[in-house]
Amino acid sequence: MTKLILNNLDYLRIQKSIEEAKKIRSISQGEAESLMKELNSAEIVEPEKIPSNVVTMNSEVKISFLDTGKQIQFKIVYPREATFKENKISIFSPIATALIGYQVGDEVEWIVPAGLTRIRIDDIVYQPEASGDYNL
Repeated sequence: MTKLILNNLDYLRIQKSIEEAKKIRSISQGEAESLMKELNSAEIVEPEKIPSNVVTMNSEVKISFLDTGKQIQFKIVYPREATFKENKISIFSPIATALIGYQVGDEVEWIVPAGLTRIRIDDIVYQPEASGDYNL
């Protein structure tokens, strides 16, 4: 399995978002623990050191569902910026949690209501770090 890579700003901001969400009970303890487990397994680097093929916060990602071949595109954002109409998905959503820190070409297992499914990261349409936007 690929080693997850996160930039240190994303790591700290996601941690802060989790703590805020726990206070207002907008994230369950289980969801918080799952996301923190992912974060803590990652290699943490400076934003300038993030490879351009890694999914980061504010990345616009194109993925495929390997069982159906369906492809979708969305942006991974902090909870307060999430809006389904604009395809902006919260980092607290299971699919965003499953993708953060992985690279183009990686296949990730994701649990949906119908069971386990596999998704592949096909492309990163936009990644802030690759564009020199290190503080998004």
